[in-house]
Amino acid sequence: MTDHQQRIHPVVDVEAPAPTTPLVPHGSATSEKGSPIQQRPPQRTIPVRPPPPPRKRSCCCKCICWTVSLIVVLLIILGSTIGILYLVFRPQLPKYSIDSLRISDLRLNFDMTLYAKFDVKITANNPNKKIGIYYEKGGRLSVWYTNSKLCEGSLPKFYQGHQNITKLEVVLTGQTQSGSTLMSALQEQQQTGQIPLDLKVHAPVAVKLGKLKMRKVKILGECKLVVDSLSANNIISIEASNCKFRLKL
Repeated sequence: MTDHQQRIHPVVDVEAPAPTTPLVPHGSATSEKGSPIQQRPPQRTIPVRPPPPPRKRSCCCKCICWTVSLIVVLLIILGSTIGILYLVFRPQLPKYSIDSLRISDLRLNFDMTLYAKFDVKITANNPNKKIGIYYEKGGRLSVWYTNSKLCEGSLPKFYQGHQNITKLEVVLTGQTQSGSTLMSALQEQQQTGQIPLDLKVHAPVAVKLGKLKMRKVKILGECKLVVDSLSANNIISIEASNCKFRLKL
């Protein structure tokens, strides 16, 4: 063996096919400069909805709120005003009493209607210290037996001052249908010595507070009377009287 050993190198076959191993890894791309670009796997995107815009109050809603608030304020002011007026003036209903009842005429006509004429004396008492009462035109006073109106008359128009007592004389007249039946019932009732009659009052009035005249209201009243007789041209004795009155706005 020689001193210099012969080294054997592999011979490269220039005609052999090129290696099939890819120079660029799978799943990557090549840029213009030849360098590989890593491709990311596709990602799933979830759409995000924007939050709904805040709702604005409509003009109608605002109008209703303002209207309700205004009504509440007005009611509070009205209630306070009425309370103050009540404490200052201390209003009381007027009082009425029937002093006398006289029958001027009570007869059966040829047409079988019943004609009646009553004279009534009434005392009206205004107990208020700071309130005057205007009795306006249109006041009526009527006398009824059961459900039949016997006669009716007009109340006078006048002003009644503070703590004033006024006596009124009112003439009532009227004609009633089915007079024969009604006259028979009255005569039969007269034998008992107790004849029930209803005297009804309808009086439009205006209240005066100090110097201020208020709007018109109505005084409605009813007096249940029991008389002993219905003889004409005689003063009738009132055995019982129960009067109730109320104010109607």
